[in-house]
Amino acid sequence: MYGLIGKMTAKPGQRDALIALLIGGTAQMPGCLSYVVAQDVADADTLWITEVWDRKESHAASLSLPAVQEAIAKGRPMIASMSPGTVTIPIGGQGLAKSAGV
Repeated sequence: MYGLIGKMTAKPGQRDALIALLIGGTAQMPGCLSYVVAQDVADADTLWITEVWDRKESHAASLSLPAVQEAIAKGRPMIASMSPGTVTIPIGGQGLAKSAGV
């Protein structure tokens, strides 16, 4: 499996619209096993995005999907900053056991 954890900060007043955009099209991403958007408890504008994919290539392919390209274009003006993501190797856990074959 292939995982990513990223930190994104919305511009003031844009957090809820950015959350809706990030969550909106996740069902149409082949190979995506988990896509979670979470709000930071210390900063109301900061979001953490945790992704689990069946493989790295599925994530790369998702970036060329029209719905993802549209979401990126709509989301850019709402984003104040993004930190470089952290790549992980998901092992398993709640929600992943069946997908991971664990």
